[in-house]
Amino acid sequence: LKLATGERHRYGPPAAHLPEGDPRSVDGASARPPAGGDASKGPSGLLMLVVVLSFSTRLYKITEPPHVCWDETHFGKMGSYYINRTFFFDVHPPLGKMLIGLAGYVTGYDGTFPFMKPGDKYEHHDYWGMRGFCAVLGSFLPIFAYLIVRELSQSHTAALITATLLIFDTGCITISQYILLDPILLFFIMAAVLSMVKFDQPFSWYWWLWLLLTGASLAGALGVKFVGLFVILLVGLHTVWDLWELLGDLSLSLVDIAKHFLARVAGLILLPLFLYVTTFAIHFAVLNKSGPGDGFFSSAFQSRLVGNNLYNASMPEYLAYGSTITVKNLRIAGGYLHSHWHLYPEGVGARQQQVTAYLHKDYNNLWLVQRKDDNDSRSGTPDLVRHGDVIRLEHKETTRNLHGHLHAAPLTKKHFQVTGYGVNGTGDTNDLWQVEVCGGQKGDPVKVLRSKVRFLHRATGCVLYSSGKTLPKWGWEQVEVTCSPYLKETPSSQWNIEDHINPKLPNISLSVLKPHFLEILLESHIVMIRGNSGLKPKDNEMNSKPWHWPINYQGLRFSGVNDTEYRVYLLGNPVVWWVNLAGLGLYPIMVAVASVALQRGFSLGQKRRGITFDVLLKSTDLLLRPPYSDWLQRLGQVALLLSVLYSFYLFHPLSYGMTGPLAHEPGSAMAGLKWMDSWEF
Repeated sequence: LKLATGERHRYGPPAAHLPEGDPRSVDGASARPPAGGDASKGPSGLLMLVVVLSFSTRLYKITEPPHVCWDETHFGKMGSYYINRTFFFDVHPPLGKMLIGLAGYVTGYDGTFPFMKPGDKYEHHDYWGMRGFCAVLGSFLPIFAYLIVRELSQSHTAALITATLLIFDTGCITISQYILLDPILLFFIMAAVLSMVKFDQPFSWYWWLWLLLTGASLAGALGVKFVGLFVILLVGLHTVWDLWELLGDLSLSLVDIAKHFLARVAGLILLPLFLYVTTFAIHFAVLNKSGPGDGFFSSAFQSRLVGNNLYNASMPEYLAYGSTITVKNLRIAGGYLHSHWHLYPEGVGARQQQVTAYLHKDYNNLWLVQRKDDNDSRSGTPDLVRHGDVIRLEHKETTRNLHGHLHAAPLTKKHFQVTGYGVNGTGDTNDLWQVEVCGGQKGDPVKVLRSKVRFLHRATGCVLYSSGKTLPKWGWEQVEVTCSPYLKETPSSQWNIEDHINPKLPNISLSVLKPHFLEILLESHIVMIRGNSGLKPKDNEMNSKPWHWPINYQGLRFSGVNDTEYRVYLLGNPVVWWVNLAGLGLYPIMVAVASVALQRGFSLGQKRRGITFDVLLKSTDLLLRPPYSDWLQRLGQVALLLSVLYSFYLFHPLSYGMTGPLAHEPGSAMAGLKWMDSWEF
């Protein structure tokens, strides 16, 4: 579907320069009828029909199948986390999951279902509220589309065609009927576009309402998924064009233009920003208990979570010689610096003690901070470790030193191997590491939890590094630790001191070190962005290419794989999707033809604004005289609608569920409908 903007300008030139028939006024405001006028009313029966059909197609069989389908295992579980106030990590902003959790809570779901894997039976758990909430938001998409197209084209026929394409699209129905973020995201995107095309009549209450609704919808779209940035870009470009037109309107003073500019800053920048940040404030306030997301965040962040070992803990504030510590890598799932008695196998570098990164709390994560030349047995207050100091890290359990040399690392061959070496802290010069506080200067102390620290190997010049790669079974499938010759600061080469024990130093409460809201807001976005950039298909995981989706080349199994299971398959209505492709091809051709016609002096009237197929059908008067052109136009409209409806009739079992023989087997209800071999129903 392509929306063609045309001659609809909100602000026009002075009256003396208005072209004949232009509906604009001289005060910079459109002369379109106000809210409730003829352009907005239209046949209310059509809108009611769209509402009824949209809700009925989305809510039909909403409880089927009564088991977990596809990504419900993720987003249903996250809704449960909100109900239980358990902290978790996801690569998307929190609004969508919060709304799913709220929907479940108000409809009686208690947050106890585990959502372990697709196919798990819901049994007595009240899952219908979360599905129903997503379906209700998905039901608004055809309604919003109807209103958007009617507003842009002033054509009820075009609006009805648009709504019909969405109402009877099997893909749109399927994506709306389950506990997913997609219908929530699409709701806010469509609401933003509708509000954008609606705000007119400057500084009236109606104008302010739609302006603020646009801003709120932008915040909602971005608060569900980062791809909401695209609708922000659309509204932003539209706003820039509006302001550019205002600047050329000589009937407006510069003060008037400034008012328009500031109103848009308030409604389209400040309001969305405030609502977006508020979403995160609620997110952090609700999820206050330790959970599966702790390890993705910094130690300082974890100290605010009830149940975490750092919550309400106390320890010395600054790192000192003689301290027992744990060292945590700052990359996502980077792990704690770890060692154990096992050696690297034959043929993997030097056959010395393994050093790895381990994702869980463990006694073998403990290290002693020693001076480079003695064991710091002196009495009194120990000296603090400072930026630029050269130290040894002695593994507490095995008494071997953290050691580096020029042997290749086990997996990352361009890096060097890191091992445990020596006996009772006695080793060699390859055990020496220089402490570097990121952003610090020589002499700065190392703050527990707060300082980002790098360890530079004195002998080779490389930096201690967590590669994120999983070692084979000989390494207990822990994370590879290397010494990287590439010295650029990255989270993989940055560490912080988490646990810190030193009886010679005074303890402070970690509540003093808890980060403030802006710090945890920034950290959460950094972690989400890193998580998004790190998303890759797993081995043997089914995946598709981007070009598969626009042409309806391949679908997705939501539920079931054999003839004894309840099967749901995500696939767009072929007529709708392929007509859409045709529309995308026709649109630039029609624009080119219209441009040439205008350049040659032809008058196109209202055909300069419309919807691709609506304009195409209305152009029958170029071929035939009335009333034959009108008959041909109606015939084309009816043919399009009937083909969409018939295709929906054929393919609706994909959305509402299939049982019995598969499509390629005799007796299947879908026999003969597998038009492409890539369709796997």
